[in-house]
Amino acid sequence: MSDKDTHETATDGGATRAAQRHQNTDYLSEEVNLLKPSTAYMRDHLRIVWVGFVVWALIVFGPVTLTAIAPGTMTTTMPVLGFPWHYFLVGFCAPTGALVLAAIYARQRDKLDEKYGIEHTTGDPETGEAGDSGEAAATDGGVEQ
Repeated sequence: MSDKDTHETATDGGATRAAQRHQNTDYLSEEVNLLKPSTAYMRDHLRIVWVGFVVWALIVFGPVTLTAIAPGTMTTTMPVLGFPWHYFLVGFCAPTGALVLAAIYARQRDKLDEKYGIEHTTGDPETGEAGDSGEAAATDGGVEQ
């Protein structure tokens, strides 16, 4: 049974069909358009990136905007730590939010790669052996020369 037959007979809700289409796509010749992606993988990845960007903008610029809109509330002292609210939000919540966003992005990207059958190994896909040559995988899936 060939690899193509395996993907066509699977009944997992279409994830393997998406993986098959992904494997047959030549991404080096596809047009990359941030407003109208040409493949389903690019659309899904861009959705993750844009949602992350919007959340990041709210985390970074939210406290500054709130301080400009309501300076009385944002500059009042916190009862526990003794800092003004805007100091706490910018100094603690923004960096912590960036770390949480990075973890969420990595998790969502792993789910997306799994959906489309993308593996990040440097081994031989035919034999299943791990690559011990120390060569790093290039971003297009090949090996850097």
